[in-house]
Amino acid sequence: MRLHTHFIHATVLFLVLTCGLWFFIPHPIIPIAIGLTPFIILIIISQPILLGLLFIAFSFFRLHEALPFLYSLNIPLMLSIGTTITLAWHLGFNGKMRIFNCKELFSFYVFFLFVTLGLPLSSNVGEAVSYYEQVYIKIGIMTPVLAWLLCHVDCYRRTLHMISLSGLIIALITIHNKVNGIGMVEETRVTVGRELGSVLGDPNDLALVLLFPFSFAISVAMTSGLSKKQRIFGLSTAVAILIAIIGTQSRGGILGILSVLTTVGWRCIKSKALLLTLGGILCTILFVAAGINDRKSGGAMEEGLDASAKGRLYAWEAAFYMAIDNPIFGVGLNNFYFNYFYYSSHWDGVNHAVHSTWFGVLGETGFVGLVAFLTMILITYRSAHKTVNIITKYPETYPPVMRAVSNGIYFGIIAFCVAGTFLTQSFTWPLYILIALTASISNFVKNIEHQRKNECSSLYS
Repeated sequence: MRLHTHFIHATVLFLVLTCGLWFFIPHPIIPIAIGLTPFIILIIISQPILLGLLFIAFSFFRLHEALPFLYSLNIPLMLSIGTTITLAWHLGFNGKMRIFNCKELFSFYVFFLFVTLGLPLSSNVGEAVSYYEQVYIKIGIMTPVLAWLLCHVDCYRRTLHMISLSGLIIALITIHNKVNGIGMVEETRVTVGRELGSVLGDPNDLALVLLFPFSFAISVAMTSGLSKKQRIFGLSTAVAILIAIIGTQSRGGILGILSVLTTVGWRCIKSKALLLTLGGILCTILFVAAGINDRKSGGAMEEGLDASAKGRLYAWEAAFYMAIDNPIFGVGLNNFYFNYFYYSSHWDGVNHAVHSTWFGVLGETGFVGLVAFLTMILITYRSAHKTVNIITKYPETYPPVMRAVSNGIYFGIIAFCVAGTFLTQSFTWPLYILIALTASISNFVKNIEHQRKNECSSLYS
């Protein structure tokens, strides 16, 4: 009877608050929103993995910018709030989610802390703080959260599906824009969401975003043990993404594709001479298919070192001088563009982006920051490589989906390092999602191997 009484009291209180809110805000959406609130809360609490994966889809792939009818809904913000709430619930109340630390996340914490400490010392503090609040603080929160959320095989299966599907959507939109001449840059280079100021509005950044699902799609296509439908879907997605990256005419993107395919060939083709021959032929085909020679910048119409290459060299030189002048903290987060005039030996009347992940970190965080960043990359790469080898060595323990995900992460890190040399992605999502996935699957495999060793030791004892 007491329980029923409390339930009645709670129901009456809820109705009173609802009526009061509707009285002061007489909008027809209010009762609908209040009616949906309990269901939203149930979804947030019961589906933490789904929220985390949707956050990746919208924050990394910018689906709300590629599909303009979703733009005004602020979906990434709502997903980040929902993910944070469900994390707090599962950590603080039911204990189903466990926090862990590992060398990948620790190296990320060190670099993130270093960037944070450098904010008040930035040359343009307002710009640094603005970018930090809008983008980098979300990366700082969500990177470990994603690593903690994805903790079993079903999570990795859903991750594989979400990344592949999101990549396919962006690839199809890119191809559609290319065919219809929408959002073109330099007359021949395709973009997505340029009118909204999207990250995908830059063809180089679009290519790098597409490289991430390309790595996973190739991994799905080559993983034996997966169903035929899954492998066909992976191959189809990889082909669509390849066509989309060719449409961007990004040399960094094409080099990223070559790095993924070379890594796959290195693991599958025994004859290295044959691999080098095929690689050279493929490289030529991709550059011809992309029409690099027809580009306004960096094409064959420019004699000697083209304008695009010259611009990169001038930018890299400026980044080096920024680090020389500010060796510990650099010029500050997102401050390279605003300092280009003061450090470049060649001024053409316009500030330029750095067009290199490594030089971007060097200029904006100094030599110390670059060392911390490279250490983070090296730790993540070695962990991903070790995880791939363990999963491949014990196929009877790890299901095919684990092999597909681990290979996708490994290929993605290599593609990032190669393409990132010519593209600016130091403080955006691609790398940090790779770090989160690497930390998650590495911790999972470590726990499985620990159990295996304990079982073996108990058998022999």
